[in-house]
Amino acid sequence: MRLNWPAELAQKQHAYPWYHPASNICLDFHGDPGKAQLVVYSDGNHHMALMETLQQFGGSHGIENLFYATIPPNNLVHAVKSGAIQLGNLVISSKPHVFIGPEKALQQLVDTGHVATHKAYMKSQGNVLLVRRGNPKNIESINDFLRKDVRLFSPNPAKETVSYQVYFESVMAIAKVSGTDIAALEKKYASPDQVHYGECIHHREAPQAIADNYADVALVYYHLALRYTRIFPSVFDMVFLGEKPAKTLYHPANVISYYHAGMVGDGGVHGQTFMDYLAGEQVTKIYDQHGLYRPEKFV
Repeated sequence: MRLNWPAELAQKQHAYPWYHPASNICLDFHGDPGKAQLVVYSDGNHHMALMETLQQFGGSHGIENLFYATIPPNNLVHAVKSGAIQLGNLVISSKPHVFIGPEKALQQLVDTGHVATHKAYMKSQGNVLLVRRGNPKNIESINDFLRKDVRLFSPNPAKETVSYQVYFESVMAIAKVSGTDIAALEKKYASPDQVHYGECIHHREAPQAIADNYADVALVYYHLALRYTRIFPSVFDMVFLGEKPAKTLYHPANVISYYHAGMVGDGGVHGQTFMDYLAGEQVTKIYDQHGLYRPEKFV
């Protein structure tokens, strides 16, 4: 049981409240916000590639202090609008210079005047199945989701709407082309004893749920599964859903996600330079190593 502590602040705050007790409240807040020369807010699905990008950018541009947050984009949109974010009893008021996330999140900030323009700079390669090492339940396809002995993990449909929709739509699209019973799948997703729903941050919760044996399988972005199997090789395996020629690795019915970037306000001293860096060959190589790649055309 996790105790839900009340706020214990000396003054009323107008910051957007966010916390995630199950995965450590601070795992997705990186660096020292008080000293940061560049602040980036980003969705967390490609956090491993963003980390390396910022390391390379800071080193090549003489920037000693960077701060970046990698929680679900809707939460970060609210944080931008409120001017601060509250983690338990800690309030961070560092405003981002660059915002990264799905198109809808960036468009919300355009509509409120926080961002002028944005463009897609990377995209996913689709989704795979994350299972425990050795795949003890022998889960090989979406069809196995219907087995009574297979428990699923899913992002929270209310708190991580974008990721939930990407995964759910992928499952249903793959089921349709493979002849899997869609009505039965929908029924399973509505069964609380068959699906372990996350709270608010699936890129930490999905592997934790499988490691803790709350779930047997999770449909996740390939680049997330690649990260988990690299850093926890004795804990996880991934299962591909389709043929595996280079660059079209996964089932063609998978939903592809695009990651957009835009400057917040004037971007500060380093915002525009970082935006230019995101479009460069070095970042192409970094993201490719982590299982993501450039859109055919920047839009």
